[in-house]
Amino acid sequence: MEPFDPADLWRFLLPGYLITVAIETPVLVLGLSRTHRLPTRLAAGFWLTACTYPVVVLVLPLLFPASWRLAFLATAETFAPVAECWMFHLACHAGRDVPRSDRIRDYVAITLANLLSFGLGELFYALGGSIV
Repeated sequence: MEPFDPADLWRFLLPGYLITVAIETPVLVLGLSRTHRLPTRLAAGFWLTACTYPVVVLVLPLLFPASWRLAFLATAETFAPVAECWMFHLACHAGRDVPRSDRIRDYVAITLANLLSFGLGELFYALGGSIV
């Protein structure tokens, strides 16, 4: 396997971000608890991905040899939902009286959104697709 080319990673960043947002935002709009207004749920789709996606696309691929794809995927797909749940907690839960069931629902929605975009991305990759 060839090592990752940073130029390819940069070319992938914007289209990949937009596709990821298109996949994850509907999950968050439907899945996040109703204690969050619709604008907050919509913003979460753009904001959470904007914070983690550059790390997943630009940083982590360069830390792993291309032959370590499984290790890269495990790291990236653990980092993204954990970081996004933590950021969402700080922005929407910390210092507020949010019921435990709503917090759990929010974290599950964030994790499911990430798993869906990951799964569809892997399917696209397995079918030989590339957007760079």
